[in-house]
Amino acid sequence: MNKRVKEKGITLIALIVTIVVLLILAGVSIAMITGQNRNTCTSGKC
Repeated sequence: MNKRVKEKGITLIALIVTIVVLLILAGVSIAMITGQNRNTCTSGKC
């Protein structure tokens, strides 16, 4: 009576990983748009 059940759909781990990746990308995008990136003002002409 040891049947393996195939999981259908999205697992919780995959959902969490996807959300974390999207949050990182959103944070980087917002930082680039608002100009809070440290590498943009290295020339001193900001």
